[in-house]
Amino acid sequence: MKIVVIGGSGLIGSNIVNRLRLNGHEVIAASPSTGVNTLTGQGLAEVLAGTQVVVDVANSPSFEDRAVLEFFETSGRNLLAAEAGAGVEHHVALSIVGTDRLPDNGYFRAKVAQENLIKASKIPYTILRATQFFEFMEGIINSGDDNGTIRLSPALIQPIAANDVSAVLADLAVGTPVNGMVEVGGPDRFPLDELGSKFLAARGDKRPVIADVHARYFGSELDDRSLVTGDNARIGPTRFHNWLSRAATQG
Repeated sequence: MKIVVIGGSGLIGSNIVNRLRLNGHEVIAASPSTGVNTLTGQGLAEVLAGTQVVVDVANSPSFEDRAVLEFFETSGRNLLAAEAGAGVEHHVALSIVGTDRLPDNGYFRAKVAQENLIKASKIPYTILRATQFFEFMEGIINSGDDNGTIRLSPALIQPIAANDVSAVLADLAVGTPVNGMVEVGGPDRFPLDELGSKFLAARGDKRPVIADVHARYFGSELDDRSLVTGDNARIGPTRFHNWLSRAATQG
C-alpha cells in the first residue's frame, strides 16, 4: 500500500513513517523540505499519484489566530482537491480533543475548520482527535507564567505520549475509513495545576503553581469536560509519571 504522510518529518509524522515502513508499506514523508507544499500545491499531484492513503499531520508554522486558520483552510483545500484528482481512498487527519468545546481558542477554531473541510469532501476519512501530548506540557505550563508564579486551571486534563498517538494513527491508516471521529487520550486524568506542579518538581523548577479557575488555556476558560475524551475513546498505555521519569533521565 502506498501511503503519503503530510508533515512526515515532524514529531508525529516521522514516527508514523517509521511504523508503516516496518510493516512493509511504501511510505513517503512529504513536507516542504521534500518539495511538497500544501499551501502552494507544489508537488502534490506528483507525490499523490498511485497513493491509496494520505495521513495529514502537518502543522502551521505560526499559531497566530489568523495565520493558523489560513494555514489549515488553504492546506486542507489544496490537499483534498489533489487527493480527489489522484483517487486517494482514505484521508486520515490528526485533530484535538475539545476543538468544538473551546471556541475562544484560535488554534482550536482552525482545527474545526480543517475538520469541516474533510467532512465536506467526498473522500472517505478518519479524523483522530487526541488529547494534549506529554511533550507539549512544558509549553502549556509556561503559558500560565505570571511574573514567576504559574497560574493554571484546576480543570481535568488527560495527556498522552506522542508515541502512543502515532501508534493509533498508523493503525487507522491501514484500516477501513470510519467517516467520523475517533478519540484517543492518556490513561490518567489530572487537575492541570497538579500536573504542572508534578512537572516542575521533576525538573527542579521552584516556581509556585496556583490553582485559578479563571486561568485561561490559550484564550479559553476550562471545565472538567474541556480537555478529556468521551466514553468510547482509545486509551494510550504510557503513564505520565513513567514518561516524566524517562524524560528526566534522557535530559
